[in-house]
Amino acid sequence: MSGPVKAYLKTELDEQINCLFNPEQLTMSRTVSWDGPKSNKANAPSITFGGGESGTLSFDLIFDTTDTGESVTTYTTKLLKLMDIHEFSANEKRPPWVRFHWGEMISFKAVVTTSTIKFTYFAADGTPLRATATGVTLKQMTDEAQWKYALQNPTSGTRQRERQHRVMPGETLDRISYTYYGDSGQWRCIAERNGILDPLRLRVGRMLTVPELQAVPRG
Repeated sequence: MSGPVKAYLKTELDEQINCLFNPEQLTMSRTVSWDGPKSNKANAPSITFGGGESGTLSFDLIFDTTDTGESVTTYTTKLLKLMDIHEFSANEKRPPWVRFHWGEMISFKAVVTTSTIKFTYFAADGTPLRATATGVTLKQMTDEAQWKYALQNPTSGTRQRERQHRVMPGETLDRISYTYYGDSGQWRCIAERNGILDPLRLRVGRMLTVPELQAVPRG
């Protein structure tokens, strides 16, 4: 069976930034404005529609390069550069727009407005090897037919037949993978689903979500 489908950001400059680990969750938000005058003669005012506002898509990302030893800034810098100004023409200078892709899900055209990078693990020489990008927020740039790109296939994000497993003393992810899949090499599917960075350090008693292999790419 094929492994999990990786999420990525695609820019208008035709650059692709791959996610080393897929987000654990996505948060989509949309707001419309309704306004009304204050009144001291009624419990609530009569309000009128004030207009729509840009939608947002936010998520956290984990970057880890402990297996290669290269600096994790190779990836975090690419993310931060999405907020750098580019000169598209003599009269247009702005950061590039992006779309978030994950399997069949494609986001609206958006700009990155927020990203906080926290480095959490370093090599002996100080090279950063692990980082989290929290609160990465994409803000909708254009209308695009009422969000048709926001969730192009609403059912594609559904995980099916997930099971729960409590970690027992001496268990490792590869052993758990073999128990459920008959293949110890599929441990990455469980690690990614549960946000585990070190597969050899599992807390005894922790509840793990064990996804169906075919459902992992759509998670």
